[in-house]
Amino acid sequence: MNFSNLLHWAIVFLLIALVAAVLGFGGVAGTAMAGAKILFWVAIILAVLAFAGNQFRRT
Repeated sequence: MNFSNLLHWAIVFLLIALVAAVLGFGGVAGTAMAGAKILFWVAIILAVLAFAGNQFRRT
């Protein structure tokens, strides 16, 4: 599984949120920030599960 794609999209949503916040679009900034947070945590959780699964499979 390629986790870099999830992190890439999390960074894209973060940048959209920052630009929207600077331009005064609070609703768009909040939505983009929520999406970035969700994608970030999903990527972290999947990476930890993959690491743990790999460690258990080796033994």
